[in-house]
Amino acid sequence: MSNALPCSPAEEIDGLPYFPRLCAKVRLFADGTLRDDLHANLGTGMDLWTCQLFSVNYEDLAAVIRAGASDADALAWASANGTPRLPHEIAWWRSFMKSRGFRDDMAPRLAQRKQEAGLQSRDDIQTFFDFIDADEGRI
Repeated sequence: MSNALPCSPAEEIDGLPYFPRLCAKVRLFADGTLRDDLHANLGTGMDLWTCQLFSVNYEDLAAVIRAGASDADALAWASANGTPRLPHEIAWWRSFMKSRGFRDDMAPRLAQRKQEAGLQSRDDIQTFFDFIDADEGRI
């Protein structure tokens, strides 16, 4: 069983949360070390939302990362080959991503995931970023 974990979803590059995690997941999967239960979500969920922000295809971005691009290079590629984002758009995105699951349309899914993971009594887990960090042992 592979068990390497990517960085926290809260980690940022140029004010953009989650992008470093997406890059890390691609690299770990390519190396065959990404924790097995994370394979099913590659290119979906937050990976997909991040690609949609820039209007780039996940597989195209993943190919750039697998070819050796740093996080900064991958972000530059996404901006150049998709839709570059202005600082206020990145600020909106940061707010959106960091609060997913907190009193929004994803709250029922977060409650379900907490239940499945045996974390339903953890009141400190209020967002998906919290859940991921708890599930991966960071909080």
